[in-house]
Amino acid sequence: MEEKKFDPNSLIGFVLIFGILLWIMYQNKPSEAEIAAGKAKKELVVKGSKAQENVAKLSTSANDTLQLAQLQKTLGSFAYSATLPSAKEEFTTIENKLVKLTIANKGGYVVDVTLKNFERTKKGSGQLVQLVKDNNAQFNLQLPTVDNHTLNTKDLYFEPTLTKNGEDQILTMKLKASENAYLAYKYVLKADDYMLDFDIQSQGLNTILKTNKPLQLEWDFKTFANEKSISYENRYTELYFEYEDGKKDYLGQGEDKSETAEDVSYVAFKQHFFSSILLTSTPFKTTELHSNNLVKDDNVDTTFTKQFKAIMPIAFSNGEIDQKMNWFYGPTDYKLLKSYDRDLEDIVALGWGIFGWINKYLFIPAYGFLSMFISQGWAIVLFTILVKLVMSPVTYKSFLSQAKMKVLRPEITEISEKYKDEPMKKQQETMKLYSKAGVNPMAGCVPGLLQMPVFYALFQLFPALIQLRHEGFLWADDLSSFDSVYKLPFHIPAYGDHVSLFPILASIAIFFYMKMTTGDQQMATPQQEGMPDMAKMMKAMVYISPLMMLFFFNSYASGLSLYYFISNTITIGIMLVIKNYIIDSDKIHAEIQENKKKEPKKQSKFQQKLQEAMAQQEAMKAQQNKKK
Repeated sequence: MEEKKFDPNSLIGFVLIFGILLWIMYQNKPSEAEIAAGKAKKELVVKGSKAQENVAKLSTSANDTLQLAQLQKTLGSFAYSATLPSAKEEFTTIENKLVKLTIANKGGYVVDVTLKNFERTKKGSGQLVQLVKDNNAQFNLQLPTVDNHTLNTKDLYFEPTLTKNGEDQILTMKLKASENAYLAYKYVLKADDYMLDFDIQSQGLNTILKTNKPLQLEWDFKTFANEKSISYENRYTELYFEYEDGKKDYLGQGEDKSETAEDVSYVAFKQHFFSSILLTSTPFKTTELHSNNLVKDDNVDTTFTKQFKAIMPIAFSNGEIDQKMNWFYGPTDYKLLKSYDRDLEDIVALGWGIFGWINKYLFIPAYGFLSMFISQGWAIVLFTILVKLVMSPVTYKSFLSQAKMKVLRPEITEISEKYKDEPMKKQQETMKLYSKAGVNPMAGCVPGLLQMPVFYALFQLFPALIQLRHEGFLWADDLSSFDSVYKLPFHIPAYGDHVSLFPILASIAIFFYMKMTTGDQQMATPQQEGMPDMAKMMKAMVYISPLMMLFFFNSYASGLSLYYFISNTITIGIMLVIKNYIIDSDKIHAEIQENKKKEPKKQSKFQQKLQEAMAQQEAMKAQQNKKK
């Protein structure tokens, strides 16, 4: 292999090229004057940029001043609030395990209320109950200013400040006229509670607002439909209020209603199973209340059920506002509402007078105890059995009276034939027979009257029990609503577009119950001359009553129909036992015959007055016959 040798000419060429490059660079070097000119040019660019920034700042300041001047024309002193960074469509959320509330900067009021443990329409729907959403509720204070503006807080921007005190979340919303003059809404949400503290306070507004008259607080609310049956839910959607130191009243039945009340301590917009309530520690002097029905046709789907409105005055004290209140957004649960010790449980429709008393002090504690250990459906069954057992002595008395009247029927018929042309004489002789036999014809009515308060109390109880909501039993998936087993392809007036099974079973039970009782009553009570044919009327009612039950309860709570089915079935069983194993017609007949041998029992005051009235009528009739 040939070995390479060093070439001197290559080295000389490299040195020559390198020298030429150095000479070219030296020739292109800028002079000191050129360097100085470049520096000046850079400084000029920087200064120009800063000048542009200053011009922009001056322009923005001018625009803000112009904008502020324009805002002051419409907002007066509260124009300051519109210039703050919080003057945006932003929201603040406070929540606990039970409820989530969203408060808007604009208006400072609650724009969304979500109940975390309750679903809409049916169990598993995935839609939580929202009492407030999509602008269905507004809360507004009218602010009359000394510069002759009338402002609405719902149109103005509040500045939010969220803090915590232990587990309490405190949200203060300030509508500012300046840094130290403002109107504030203060919300305090506690842990595991549906009730919020809510205060309205002002500072430094005594020279900005007209303080010679109270501020007008307006609360508007459109209630969302949250249940399967809108017509049924709407029936129990009402406006309740407490006034004049403990009195209660309500609006909501019918179409449009308005009322004015004095010294109102709370206003409740009740939606069958959920309520939105505003309470105050200082009663509102004079309150306007309005209710408007939004469900016009039961066969048409609707979003809302009713629209409520309350207009309440908030008085100034030493030129400022300091109104301490509370909000409640939650379930209409009797036990929960009672725990607040503010008489809120009275908004639960349990019936008036003795009916409400029976529910509050007997049925709610008894049913609540049973439902602690078993499901709601079986609790209804067991509760019904207990009620029927307690009422069984009354049922026995009624049947015993019917049995005695049945034994006397042949003798009553004989008297009717003997004195068929003398109605008054016939009545007198019939009353003598009752007296001799020791039978009171009214005895069969009294047990029935005693059962009426229980019947009506239970009719009010089951629709009011939120515990039944979305609780299933057998084929019913919700005991607080109808148990549809078949969807009709058409709508039947007063019945609906579905078939509920529990009302059918309850109607069948009522039919057989009435068939048994009316048969005995017809045999026990002979036809009286000049009186309507009760036998025919009762025979017709055997068919009319179950049919009315079927139509009336088809869209009602299936828990109520379940109660009536079980109740009437048990009653039929008790009747059969009493009739076949307890009451002995032969023994009763023998007792009556023995009583007839004895001296007649002293007549009751009612019998005496009836006897006297018949005697007077007989005397008057005799006088009229003499004149003829």
